Amino acid sequence: MKILFVCYGNICRSPSAEAVMKKLVKNEKLSDKIYCDSAGINGYHEGQNADSRMREYASKRGLNLTSISRQINPKIDLEKFDYIVGMDYENMNDLTHLDFDGKYKNKIIKMTDFCTKINARDVPDPYYGGGKGFEIVLDILEDACEGFLQKLKKEI
Repeated sequence: MKILFVCYGNICRSPSAEAVMKKLVKNEKLSDKIYCDSAGINGYHEGQNADSRMREYASKRGLNLTSISRQINPKIDLEKFDYIVGMDYENMNDLTHLDFDGKYKNKIIKMTDFCTKINARDVPDPYYGGGKGFEIVLDILEDACEGFLQKLKKEI
Protein backbone atom coordinates (compact mmCIF):
# COMPACT_ATOMS: atom_id res chain seq x y z
CA MET A 1 0.00 0.00 0.00
CA LYS A 2 1.51 3.32 -1.08
CA ILE A 3 0.37 6.61 0.47
CA LEU A 4 1.27 10.12 -0.73
CA PHE A 5 0.53 13.05 1.61
CA VAL A 6 0.17 16.40 -0.18
CA CYS A 7 0.07 20.01 0.99
CA TYR A 8 0.95 23.25 -0.75
CA GLY A 9 4.73 23.47 -0.32
CA ASN A 10 5.69 20.13 1.25
CA ILE A 11 7.57 21.70 4.16
CA CYS A 12 5.06 21.66 7.04
CA ARG A 13 1.88 19.58 6.85
CA SER A 14 2.59 16.80 4.38
CA PRO A 15 6.06 15.89 5.71
CA SER A 16 4.54 15.88 9.20
CA ALA A 17 1.73 13.59 8.06
CA GLU A 18 4.34 11.33 6.47
CA ALA A 19 6.34 11.22 9.73
CA VAL A 20 3.28 10.61 11.92
CA MET A 21 2.06 7.79 9.67
CA LYS A 22 5.51 6.21 9.43
CA LYS A 23 5.75 6.15 13.22
CA LEU A 24 2.30 4.56 13.56
CA VAL A 25 3.05 2.03 10.81
CA LYS A 26 6.36 1.13 12.47
CA ASN A 27 4.67 0.73 15.87
CA GLU A 28 2.13 -1.64 14.28
CA LYS A 29 4.96 -3.56 12.55
CA LEU A 30 3.48 -2.81 9.13
CA SER A 31 6.49 -1.07 7.52
CA ASP A 32 6.79 -3.88 4.99
CA LYS A 33 3.16 -3.37 3.91
CA ILE A 34 2.66 0.41 3.97
CA TYR A 35 4.95 2.93 2.23
CA CYS A 36 4.57 6.67 2.88
CA ASP A 37 5.86 9.70 1.00
CA SER A 38 4.93 13.37 0.71
CA ALA A 39 4.88 16.08 -1.95
CA GLY A 40 3.71 19.61 -2.56
CA ILE A 41 1.40 21.14 -5.12
CA ASN A 42 3.99 23.90 -5.54
CA GLY A 43 7.66 23.22 -6.21
CA TYR A 44 8.94 26.42 -4.59
CA HIS A 45 10.69 24.57 -1.71
CA GLU A 46 11.86 21.60 -3.78
CA GLY A 47 15.04 20.05 -2.39
CA GLN A 48 14.66 21.66 1.04
CA ASN A 49 14.19 20.09 4.46
CA ALA A 50 10.92 20.55 6.29
CA ASP A 51 10.40 23.93 7.96
CA SER A 52 12.70 24.23 11.00
CA ARG A 53 9.79 25.20 13.29
CA MET A 54 7.79 22.18 12.17
CA ARG A 55 10.79 19.92 12.78
CA GLU A 56 11.24 21.42 16.25
CA TYR A 57 7.62 20.87 17.31
CA ALA A 58 7.53 17.40 15.74
CA SER A 59 10.72 16.32 17.53
CA LYS A 60 9.06 17.11 20.87
CA ARG A 61 6.58 14.35 19.97
CA GLY A 62 9.24 11.87 18.94
CA LEU A 63 8.80 12.52 15.22
CA ASN A 64 11.72 12.90 12.84
CA LEU A 65 10.90 14.86 9.69
CA THR A 66 13.52 13.60 7.27
CA SER A 67 11.79 13.97 3.92
CA ILE A 68 13.06 16.43 1.33
CA SER A 69 10.49 18.67 -0.33
CA ARG A 70 9.40 17.79 -3.83
CA GLN A 71 6.61 18.78 -6.14
CA ILE A 72 3.97 16.22 -7.02
CA ASN A 73 4.48 14.68 -10.44
CA PRO A 74 0.97 13.86 -11.66
CA LYS A 75 2.19 11.65 -14.52
CA ILE A 76 3.93 9.34 -12.05
CA ASP A 77 2.39 9.90 -8.61
CA LEU A 78 -1.29 9.59 -9.51
CA GLU A 79 -0.62 6.14 -10.95
CA LYS A 80 2.00 4.96 -8.44
CA PHE A 81 0.18 5.70 -5.17
CA ASP A 82 -2.88 3.90 -3.85
CA TYR A 83 -3.98 6.97 -1.89
CA ILE A 84 -3.18 10.64 -2.39
CA VAL A 85 -4.09 12.52 0.77
CA GLY A 86 -4.70 16.29 0.64
CA MET A 87 -4.44 18.47 3.71
CA ASP A 88 -7.09 21.09 2.92
CA TYR A 89 -9.81 22.09 0.49
CA GLU A 90 -7.38 23.95 -1.79
CA ASN A 91 -5.06 20.93 -1.98
CA MET A 92 -8.02 18.72 -2.79
CA ASN A 93 -9.12 21.12 -5.53
CA ASP A 94 -5.60 21.22 -6.97
CA LEU A 95 -5.28 17.43 -6.88
CA THR A 96 -8.64 17.03 -8.60
CA HIS A 97 -7.48 19.38 -11.36
CA LEU A 98 -4.27 17.38 -11.81
CA ASP A 99 -6.51 14.36 -12.42
CA PHE A 100 -8.28 16.16 -15.25
CA ASP A 101 -10.02 13.06 -16.65
CA GLY A 102 -11.11 11.75 -13.23
CA LYS A 103 -9.23 8.46 -13.63
CA TYR A 104 -7.81 8.60 -10.10
CA LYS A 105 -10.66 10.31 -8.22
CA ASN A 106 -11.14 7.34 -5.86
CA LYS A 107 -7.50 7.67 -4.73
CA ILE A 108 -7.72 11.36 -3.78
CA ILE A 109 -8.90 11.78 -0.19
CA LYS A 110 -8.79 14.46 2.50
CA MET A 111 -6.74 13.92 5.64
CA THR A 112 -9.33 15.25 8.06
CA ASP A 113 -11.95 12.77 6.84
CA PHE A 114 -10.20 10.28 9.13
CA CYS A 115 -10.27 12.33 12.33
CA THR A 116 -12.06 10.53 15.14
CA LYS A 117 -11.41 12.87 18.10
CA ILE A 118 -10.88 16.32 16.63
CA ASN A 119 -13.53 18.04 14.54
CA ALA A 120 -11.42 19.68 11.83
CA ARG A 121 -12.46 20.65 8.32
CA ASP A 122 -8.84 21.04 7.16
CA VAL A 123 -5.30 20.67 8.38
CA PRO A 124 -4.49 24.41 8.62
CA ASP A 125 -1.27 25.76 7.16
CA PRO A 126 0.90 26.87 10.11
CA TYR A 127 3.59 28.55 8.01
CA TYR A 128 2.70 32.19 8.78
CA GLY A 129 1.55 31.62 12.35
CA GLY A 130 3.14 30.97 15.69
CA GLY A 131 3.97 27.84 17.67
CA LYS A 132 0.36 27.06 18.56
CA GLY A 133 -0.38 26.51 14.87
CA PHE A 134 2.30 23.82 14.58
CA GLU A 135 0.91 22.09 17.68
CA ILE A 136 -2.62 22.15 16.23
CA VAL A 137 -1.37 20.65 12.96
CA LEU A 138 0.34 17.82 14.82
CA ASP A 139 -2.74 17.18 16.98
CA ILE A 140 -4.94 16.90 13.89
CA LEU A 141 -2.45 14.75 12.00
CA GLU A 142 -1.99 12.33 14.90
CA ASP A 143 -5.76 11.89 15.14
CA ALA A 144 -6.32 11.61 11.38
CA CYS A 145 -3.40 9.25 10.77
CA GLU A 146 -4.65 6.91 13.50
CA GLY A 147 -8.07 6.84 11.84
CA PHE A 148 -6.57 6.40 8.38
CA LEU A 149 -4.35 3.55 9.57
CA GLN A 150 -7.43 1.72 10.85
CA LYS A 151 -8.88 1.92 7.33
CA LEU A 152 -5.62 0.73 5.77
CA LYS A 153 -5.34 -2.24 8.14
CA LYS A 154 -8.66 -3.52 6.80
CA GLU A 155 -7.33 -3.33 3.23
CA ILE A 156 -3.93 -5.00 3.56
